[in-house]
Amino acid sequence: MAADVLVRNAWYVAGLSCEFAVQELQGSVIAEKPLVMWRTAEGGVVAFDERCCHKRMPLSQGRLIEGGLLECAYHGLCYDATGRCVRVPSHPDGRIPPQARLRAFPVIEQDGLVWVWTGDPSKTETVRPPRLPEIADPAWETADTGPMAVPANSLLLIENLLDITHFYPLHDGNIGDIENSRIPVKLEQGVQDGNPYVGTIREARRYKQPPFLEDYLEYDVVDRDHTHFMLSPAVTRVQMRVWPAGHHGDPTVERGYIIIHTHTPVDRRNHVWRLIINMPAGQKCKSNPGRSAVERFMETFPTVIAEDRWALEKQQQMFDYPDDGYSEVFLRPDIALRRAREILMRLEQAESNSGPSSRAAAE
Repeated sequence: MAADVLVRNAWYVAGLSCEFAVQELQGSVIAEKPLVMWRTAEGGVVAFDERCCHKRMPLSQGRLIEGGLLECAYHGLCYDATGRCVRVPSHPDGRIPPQARLRAFPVIEQDGLVWVWTGDPSKTETVRPPRLPEIADPAWETADTGPMAVPANSLLLIENLLDITHFYPLHDGNIGDIENSRIPVKLEQGVQDGNPYVGTIREARRYKQPPFLEDYLEYDVVDRDHTHFMLSPAVTRVQMRVWPAGHHGDPTVERGYIIIHTHTPVDRRNHVWRLIINMPAGQKCKSNPGRSAVERFMETFPTVIAEDRWALEKQQQMFDYPDDGYSEVFLRPDIALRRAREILMRLEQAESNSGPSSRAAAE
């Protein structure tokens, strides 16, 4: 069932680097794993099973005390930055059970994002988070929505992002029109940094832009290159490049953006969606040339987000009913959606099989 997939052997985005202040606890659930995370006094971010090994108290409800120790709010057990319990107040003799240790989860900080791996740690030797250099590059102006809770399986968002035929009717009048549905789709797929990826390429010439895109990108009628790539179970990258009609490829008049969508599963029915918009620094909006296009995007795009969230929630609700003879029909432009679904389902199946090469099974 498409809305039941959950891949654990993947690097997922826990948040922006700037959201992890030194010695500040954060609790979250990623791929059904409860986590407590914080940035240590030395500057690195650590992640552990959030449950105190004594009585399952969530450690994010505790506090960090002198010496960088994490103190549980229930009985005062203290853990160091390696997850080892180093103090038990009810054991004044200093005896600590050897099993009193938190499970650690691998963390990588890269391109302004904090990534965590909740699956088999041995698999991290061959898989790296996708590179997203625009987020930390001063040549780009960047803004993000913050984490958005979506009551739907993360695969439904991935399929939504790979598909612009839904721009009509769902986004008609803001970023979409019926012409989106008629643009030919090219497929690209492969493996990068151990992550199977799949994407669509859509090229249009003399295309009249919908209102929001005209405002963000200045031009009315354009030559447009538009790509949507699922880079891993955690990230979908969208890039739009436009030129005035007849000037395709001319760098002096090019406008565009790169949107990084992160989709971090909470469980099989919920995920956290974050949208990070990147535009070349200095790009202005058409309606107010003194205003940045990124600022205008962040003001208007929540309308689009709300439409997608509504559709995802309604889709998820339909999985509560037995199929009873129902089956989905795949249309010609759905080739990337179908491939993305196959990739995630095969990754999950490989985890269940516990084979030595789970990624190879998905390629």
